[in-house]
Amino acid sequence: MKIKTIVAHCKGCGICIEFCPKKVLELNEMGKVNVAQEEECVSCGQCELRCPDYAIFVRKG
Repeated sequence: MKIKTIVAHCKGCGICIEFCPKKVLELNEMGKVNVAQEEECVSCGQCELRCPDYAIFVRKG
């Protein structure tokens, strides 16, 4: 898995979703970030960089 989310830290602000160039993230029914299309992720790290709550991490490769 390239993207790891810590659901307990996510407040559902959607900043990571807005900055994702490949649009692989979405909010789930609980209002938390979910990885919808991980195979499309290019590991750019924009979601990790922009998350104000340190709720999302990207592994390269």
